[in-house]
Amino acid sequence: RQQKWKSSVSTQAKMPPCNFVPEKYESYPYERMQKIREQNIAPSLRTYYKKPLLLHQGHMQWLFDHEGRRYLDLFAGIVTVSVGHCHPKVTMATQKQLARLWHTTNIYMYPAIHEYAEKLTSLFPDPLKVVYLTNSGSEANDLAMFMARLHTRNFDIICLRGGYHGGSPYTLGLTSLTPYKHGVANGFGCTTTMLPDVFRGPWGGSHCRDSPVQTVRKCSCTEGACHAKDQYIEQFKDTLNTSVPKTVAGFIAEPIQGVNGAVQYPRNFLKEAYQLIRERGGLCISDEVQTGFGRTGSHFWGFQTHGVVPDIVTLAKGIGNGFPMAAVVTTKEIASSLAQNLHFNTFGGNPLACVVGAAVLDAIEEDGLQKNSEDVGTYMLLELAKLRDKFEIVGDVRGKGLMIGVEMVTDKDSRHPLPAEEINQIWEDCKDMGVLIGRGGLYSQTFRIKPPMCITKRDVNFAVEVFHTALQRHVERST
Repeated sequence: RQQKWKSSVSTQAKMPPCNFVPEKYESYPYERMQKIREQNIAPSLRTYYKKPLLLHQGHMQWLFDHEGRRYLDLFAGIVTVSVGHCHPKVTMATQKQLARLWHTTNIYMYPAIHEYAEKLTSLFPDPLKVVYLTNSGSEANDLAMFMARLHTRNFDIICLRGGYHGGSPYTLGLTSLTPYKHGVANGFGCTTTMLPDVFRGPWGGSHCRDSPVQTVRKCSCTEGACHAKDQYIEQFKDTLNTSVPKTVAGFIAEPIQGVNGAVQYPRNFLKEAYQLIRERGGLCISDEVQTGFGRTGSHFWGFQTHGVVPDIVTLAKGIGNGFPMAAVVTTKEIASSLAQNLHFNTFGGNPLACVVGAAVLDAIEEDGLQKNSEDVGTYMLLELAKLRDKFEIVGDVRGKGLMIGVEMVTDKDSRHPLPAEEINQIWEDCKDMGVLIGRGGLYSQTFRIKPPMCITKRDVNFAVEVFHTALQRHVERST
């Protein structure tokens, strides 16, 4: 099916074919939608792009707007559409359950929650075999904090700067990015420590991270040693020795930071940090909201790429391919701390959510999506690295599998973030050529590429060519 539209940006990139025909758009005109947005939808829910997209339908890695234009979705509804928009297997399982039983409270037994709990926990190493189902990532992290404090009878939780763990009043203390902070008291008992960012931080070299692409920084390390990791661990110890009591409740980290732009730590940093926390009586929490379900390619869970086993794991986003569900997976012992009193969730683990979750796990396995994440993600990282070598403003390309960050700078020496208006233009040009990408980082300077895990190398070729054109246009504008 041919595109019906002419891009406002001229490019040689040819959008891969797609034989899916979207339904005709029959809702309100665009202008009326805009008016409703202004008058009836909370202004904190901002839209992307100068002229916000009005999206009408999705099919696997593709999105269609109200005028029938097709876009390659490289942001997956913020790393949430794991197996593809309206994936037929997931859709069919959901439709079947919709006709059977939507909801009954989990004070009764019903097949879906037991089948799903067994299926999900079978993917975790011992002793992580108990699950508590919730509705969102913020809620899952909120509960993980609560469990850690109840179980250890300690209060302080350590988190990394640049981390995003939710927007609820409780988790806001762990979220360490200024744009998400509001002028209200938060973070009591939450202590941030230096982010071991080997590109932007004070230390970093050319062999630090678990990625096919390393930084352009030079490295003075000898074989088997990592100077950057050692320095960041010293900073971690410094926080433990100065900012918190002798015993702590826990430490939370994303295996790869998501909202901050796919930031990766030096190898073995998490392993040593976990050990230091456990020596102080704390629990280790892995926030897998973005890294879970095979997205990193080499492993099913992000924590496995660091060679650690956490005490608590939080899941959301890709768990339901867009259905609002989340989970906390932990040990029987830790979960029992919550059973001393009542803790109840009306919708968590309802029949519909559990059927969706199970169908997503089936689709990941049957479609080989973890392997696809590794193959296509590695290919994309290496292709994007060629653009980093060609353009001075592409400071860093990083990531693992289909969790990729491209950090934009004024120049590679200073590593100063590229000004917002310049990044905006590159981003808008990509959209006008049919590619949707995300944004992240402290200065919104990093492009986030985290597509549905079903994308192909052909899609990558198109996307990289579009990005190349957008960068070329930026160079022309600058000169």
